Amino acid sequence: MNRQKALILALIVAALAVFFWFDLGRFLTLEYLRSSLDGFQTLYSEHRVLTLVVFFVIYVAVTGLSLPGAAIMTLAAGAFFGLVVGTLLVSFASSLGATIAFLVSRLLLQDSVQRRFGERLKPINEGVRKDGAFYLFTLRLVPAFPFFVINLVMGLTPIRTWTFYWVSQVGMLAGTLVYVNAGTQLAVIESPGDLLSPGLIGAFVLLGLFPWIARGIMGRVQAMRVYAGWKKPEKFDANIAVIGAGSAGLVTAYIGAAVKAKVVLVERDRMGGDCLNTGCVPSKTLIKSARVQKTIAGAGKYGITTEAGQVDFAAVMQRVQRVISKIAPHDSVERYSELGVDCRQGQATIISPWEIDVTHAGKTQRITAKNIVIASGGEPAVPPIPGLTDMDYLTSDSLWSLQSRPQRLLVLGGGPIGCELAQSFAGLGSEVTLVEMAPRLLLKEDEDAAAAVTAGLAADGVQVLTGFKAVRFRREGTEQWATVEGDSGARDIAFDQVLVALGRRARTQGLGLETLGIELSETGTVAVDEYLRTRYPNIYACGDVAGPYQFTHVAAHQAWYVAVNALFGRLKKFKVDYSVIPWCTFTSPEVARVGLSEAEATAQGVAFEVTRYGIDDLDRAIADGTDEGFVKVLTRQGTDRILGVTIVGEHAGDLIAEYVLAMRHGLGLNKILGTIHIYPTLAEANKFAAGEWKKAHAPQGLLRWVERFHRWSRS
Repeated sequence: MNRQKALILALIVAALAVFFWFDLGRFLTLEYLRSSLDGFQTLYSEHRVLTLVVFFVIYVAVTGLSLPGAAIMTLAAGAFFGLVVGTLLVSFASSLGATIAFLVSRLLLQDSVQRRFGERLKPINEGVRKDGAFYLFTLRLVPAFPFFVINLVMGLTPIRTWTFYWVSQVGMLAGTLVYVNAGTQLAVIESPGDLLSPGLIGAFVLLGLFPWIARGIMGRVQAMRVYAGWKKPEKFDANIAVIGAGSAGLVTAYIGAAVKAKVVLVERDRMGGDCLNTGCVPSKTLIKSARVQKTIAGAGKYGITTEAGQVDFAAVMQRVQRVISKIAPHDSVERYSELGVDCRQGQATIISPWEIDVTHAGKTQRITAKNIVIASGGEPAVPPIPGLTDMDYLTSDSLWSLQSRPQRLLVLGGGPIGCELAQSFAGLGSEVTLVEMAPRLLLKEDEDAAAAVTAGLAADGVQVLTGFKAVRFRREGTEQWATVEGDSGARDIAFDQVLVALGRRARTQGLGLETLGIELSETGTVAVDEYLRTRYPNIYACGDVAGPYQFTHVAAHQAWYVAVNALFGRLKKFKVDYSVIPWCTFTSPEVARVGLSEAEATAQGVAFEVTRYGIDDLDRAIADGTDEGFVKVLTRQGTDRILGVTIVGEHAGDLIAEYVLAMRHGLGLNKILGTIHIYPTLAEANKFAAGEWKKAHAPQGLLRWVERFHRWSRS
C-alpha cells in the first residue's frame, strides 16, 4: 500500500474512531432532532449562511464516511430549512458525499479486487462500461437499496466519476424529496421506518422499474425506425433462412430443425463450406501424409531398416479427395433434407429484412423468413502486391487442385495456415521458403511456442525468412521471381509456385448488405451485437463472416446462440460467451492454447504465475520418440485457478481438452492433480504440470514439522 492510500485509510479509521468513541451517533437520532428543533430553528434565523454551510459539511462527512444517520439529517433538512432549501441542500450534499465514498472505495479497493477477481468480474465490468449509468440510475430510484453500499460497490467498477456524480444527483432526487417533505412534518413521524410504508416502497419499486420499461419501449421504437420503409410480409415461408452451409450455417439449420422450426438453408457452392472442402479436412489429411513420410524417413531411430518412402504426390491429393468424399455425407443435402431442412442451391441476396432472393442457373426464387442468418464464411485475403496476379498464385482454397508437386514452393505468411502447409509440402519433398514480415512466426502465441514451431519447420527443411516482406513479383523467361525486403536488405527468390497464406477475410460480397445498410466492422466482418444481431434484430451473423475468431468450432459455438436467440429471443436471449476459446496449430510440434498467453496476461496487468512441465520428461513421449515440447500453465497469483494454457508437442490439440473443461467449469490444478491418468499416456503431462505447481506451493513450514515428527517416530 502506498503512502497516499495509507494516509487516507488512517484518516478514515481516525474519523470512525472519534465518531464511535465519543458516541456522536446520539446526535443523529430522531429523539435528539425533535428535542433540538426549536434551538436549531433559532440558530438558523440568526446565522443562515453559517448554519447552511456547517450542515452541508456535516452531511457530506456523514455520507462520505458511510456513517449511519443520513436519513435523520435529511429529515432535519426539511424541519430546519423547509422543502425547497432543504431539498437543494441535501441533493448536492448527498451526491458529493456519495462521490467521496465512491472515490475512497475506488482508491483503496478497486485495484486489489480487480486483480484478484478480474476474470470473474469481466462481464460486470463490460456491462457497467456500456450501461453503468442506466443501472446506477435504477438503483438510486429505490431508497430501499442501502445507498452507502451502492457507493462502495460502484467504486470497484470502471464507471466514470462524473457519470457517477450526475446520475446520483438525478436518481436520488425523488427519495430526497420524500424525506425532506416528511421532515417538514416531523411531529407525526415516530421513526424513519414510518416513511417507507409498503405502499411507498412499492411506488419506488415501480419508479425503479420505469427505466427498464422505458428502455424496452425505446428499443421497440428504435426497431420500428430500423424497419421504417420496409414492408413486412403477412406470412413467412420459414422461421429461419440460413445463408451458407459451412459449420455455422449447418449447425444453425440443425438446431432449428431439431426444435421443429421451418428452416431454409441456401448454399452457393458445396455443402460443408470451407472446412470440409478447402480448409480443415483437406489440410489435416495432407498433414497426415507428410507425417507418415517423415516417420518412414526416420524409421531408423525405431530400429527399423527401410528405404525412404517415395512420395506419389498425385496419389496424396487423390487421398485428400477421398477423405473429403467420405466425410461429405455428414454435411450433405440428403442428410439435412432428412432432418427436415429445406436445402436450396444458389446465390442468396437479402432484399429486405425478411426476404432473400436465391439465384441459380438463371432462375430466381424468393424466400420469406422471420429471421435471416448470414453464415457465408470467409475467403483467403490476397494483397495487391505488384505482379502477383501474373503468377497464377495458390491459396488455401485453390491448392487442392494440384496434381504435381511444386519443386520450389514460396509461402507468404507465417500464421497457422502458412506454417502448416509449408511444413507439409516440405515433408512431401518440395523445397519450401516461408516469408513472414513480422519478426517471428505465430504472433498470437508466446515466443517460446513460436520458437518451437520455427525449429520444427527448419528441421523439416523449410527455409524461414522472418522480418521480410514480399514487395513485387516478376517473370524472367521460364523463371518466376519474388523480391522480398527486410532490415538486412532485399533478396530475390526463385519459385515454381507461390502460396498466399496471409489470413482470411469475411465473405460479404453479393449478399445485399449495402441495400439494407448492414454495417461492417473495422476488420471487414459483419457488425453484430452481443446477441449476434445486426442492426436489424431479426438478421443475425455467425461464423467467419462475423468474427472475431475464425475457427470451425467457434462457428458452431456461435450457431447455437444464433438459433436459440432467433427462435426464442422473445422469451430469453443469450449473450455469446467467448470466455474459454481453445485453438490449435497442427504443425510438428503442434501448438494448442486456451485462455491467456503470458504476453496477454502481462498486457492486461493480471498477476499470474507460470508453471512449466517439459514433455522430454514424459515416459510415453520418450517411448514414442516424440519427447519434445512443454505444457505451460498460467494461474492467478497464489491460487490454482487456471488463466491460460499453452501446450507444445505431439497431439497438443487433444491434450488441451482437459484444461478447456477445467477452465469452463472452474476446476483448478488441484483437481487435475487429483484425477487418475492412465499410464503410460501423453495425457499424464497434464497431471505432471499440475504436480509442478503443487511442488512450488508446498507448505514448507508444515513439512519441516512433519520431518521432525518422522525423526521423532524413528527414535
